[in-house]
Amino acid sequence: MAHYSETIDLYSDDGKLLKSNVQLHRISPLLNPAARTIVDLTKRTINVNLAGIEEALKTARLGKGRIPGRELDLPIMEKKDELIAKIREMVQVEEGDDTGIQQFNGGKLLLVRAPTLRLSGASTYDAAITAVASAVTYAIVDTFDIDAFNASTVKAAAWGSYPHTQDMEGALVTSILTIPQNNEGIGYALRNISVNHFVMMTNRNALQGSALASTLEMAGVFEMGGAIGPFERNQLLCYAYQGLNANNMVYDIVKENGQTGTVGSVVQSLVDRAVEDRVIAPGKKGGYFQFYDTKDPMLWNAYVSAGTLAASIVNCGAGRFVQAVSSTLLYFNDLIEHETGLPGADFGRVMGTAVGFSFFSHSIYGGGGPGIFNGNHVVTRHAYGMAIPCVVAAAAMDAGTQMFAPEGTSKIMGETYGRMDAFAKPIHQIAQEA
Repeated sequence: MAHYSETIDLYSDDGKLLKSNVQLHRISPLLNPAARTIVDLTKRTINVNLAGIEEALKTARLGKGRIPGRELDLPIMEKKDELIAKIREMVQVEEGDDTGIQQFNGGKLLLVRAPTLRLSGASTYDAAITAVASAVTYAIVDTFDIDAFNASTVKAAAWGSYPHTQDMEGALVTSILTIPQNNEGIGYALRNISVNHFVMMTNRNALQGSALASTLEMAGVFEMGGAIGPFERNQLLCYAYQGLNANNMVYDIVKENGQTGTVGSVVQSLVDRAVEDRVIAPGKKGGYFQFYDTKDPMLWNAYVSAGTLAASIVNCGAGRFVQAVSSTLLYFNDLIEHETGLPGADFGRVMGTAVGFSFFSHSIYGGGGPGIFNGNHVVTRHAYGMAIPCVVAAAAMDAGTQMFAPEGTSKIMGETYGRMDAFAKPIHQIAQEA
């Protein structure tokens, strides 16, 4: 990959300088150690809801339903230490490898880190969840001497309804990532993470949430071949300015407009900043209209992507509702194009994404709130990493307007991954390692 001489300053979510004069390529998900750690842990770590398994077996609530007569009353939590030791022994490949198990909520929740060797010896990231689910199943069967007739019940608690369903529906062993069969195309795995997951993993922090989403979205764009050659700089610039608050741009614009601002005033702030930084300049006039020119369309794309995030925070933060995010994505960029004559975020793809997103998230169709969408969804997949971070920021500030609240769909993500700085504070981690 190319190395870039241009530099950025990285700021925190509260507007404090973290690191200055960072070369652009140093934030790349391929080079930055913290970004690589996020991607690595996303693939290798698996949630095990040990207390949930005990309750599911006791009530025979398996998969997505209940099977009367298949109840198993097992003291799983009493034997958790023995079970954890057995799971570790079975999941690890070599003694002393990078297998790890963290306990949360007194051992009710486990975060199992499958060893790198399991994934490097596999064709997909499935190797992590299948190894852990199998280990959990066998550890329980072995510890409590479960017979052949009841072993399938234990398996159903860990694996959910698989293989009767394509995915592990209702499983109590879960991953951030969905199964490869649910990905819309080549390289979409890291973009197939729901907005609500990001919200809970970053403890409802709008800028940290958008940074985590941007990191994995960009890693996905790199994976699908969207950051090759000259396109690489475009993606890194958007990642820097929108995802990582480079030069404090998002924070400054939000602060400037936070008290009385609107989507329109954010447009004014963004254009003023771009003119001041000499990213754009007044060009020809067409009647009463002032066109703007740019000699660096990729840098302009980064600026307008940062502005889109700022507008989402200002608008959705004012109302404490996430539902307005799709119309903000649309009309901020529409106003930008009318104001400057230059393309909106992701050269128009964010605005295009927003049209379908408005319809499918809460309009006539109303299939679900924005929190359950992701960068792999047929409606929101079109923008190359610049739309989902805005949705995450808006959902982080939502005061309960969704049918599917983050605490309902993704609580376990906050109770496990949300306790790890790699996920909870990505801006700080990435700046530190840059």
